[in-house]
Amino acid sequence: MDTPLTRDDAARPQGPEVQPPTKTMTWRRTIFSWLRTLLIGYLGIVLLMMLFENWLMYPATRDMQPPPCAEVEDVHLTCANGTRIHAWWLPCANSKSTLLYLHGNGGNLTWRGGSIMKLRDRLDVSVLIVDYPGYGRSEGRPSEQGCYETADAGYTWLVEKQGVKPADLLIYGDSLGGGVAVDLASRRPHRALVLIRTFTSAPDVGAGVFPWLPVRWMMRNRFASIEKIQQCGSPVFAAHGDVDDVIPFALGKALFEAAPEPKHFHLMPGARHNDALPDAMFVALKSFLAKHAP
Repeated sequence: MDTPLTRDDAARPQGPEVQPPTKTMTWRRTIFSWLRTLLIGYLGIVLLMMLFENWLMYPATRDMQPPPCAEVEDVHLTCANGTRIHAWWLPCANSKSTLLYLHGNGGNLTWRGGSIMKLRDRLDVSVLIVDYPGYGRSEGRPSEQGCYETADAGYTWLVEKQGVKPADLLIYGDSLGGGVAVDLASRRPHRALVLIRTFTSAPDVGAGVFPWLPVRWMMRNRFASIEKIQQCGSPVFAAHGDVDDVIPFALGKALFEAAPEPKHFHLMPGARHNDALPDAMFVALKSFLAKHAP
């Protein structure tokens, strides 16, 4: 005969007894929760970096500075895709060569007024400096392909409108502009390629800045100079500071070492990335160009 349930027995849950979680189980859950939160946060950072890559890569500005001298002429070029590009033309009366200046990723061409004056006066060259899409008065938005098309537009204007012979044309790239210059020099004939504080590839620079991110997989902007430099069949001059705080010295030296002969590397002791180029660099560049005159 069954024993009748008491009121307390009826209130007590029937079935297997539930064991309280142990300390080990609690720690495992806590660690798993933290790992899940970290993974979600990490993937979120990766996604944001991918979405804002161009914003980080091209800190362009529309703010214009005045020309460095009265001889500077405004020039408007048109890329192959129809984008209107702004440029400055600084002629030199005694010019034996013409230099196409491809600048770095910050500001716009008007920030380089002093640089183009030094190049003209120290090397006796005429200078055309172009702004990439989205910079200064140039239309469009910046991109790797847009930079390449801008360089092509500048080259075409010099050869077709100014009558510059490719054998008299110097391609000059500073920082990000080095990636643009190598691409152009790998496809178009020229007198010499000048690379100032530049890199092997954009992902190599990014990997150094963000070593905890899969930058080489993430980045859409490549500027793979290390893969193109062998196609540059003219003399190569490179210069880099040994304490560069933006583009490591090792990247500039590695790109130079991959370049074909004839070539020359100029070390700028104690020079950081945004320091003014020392007089010794201009002396070395002028000597190199004289040695390898066409």
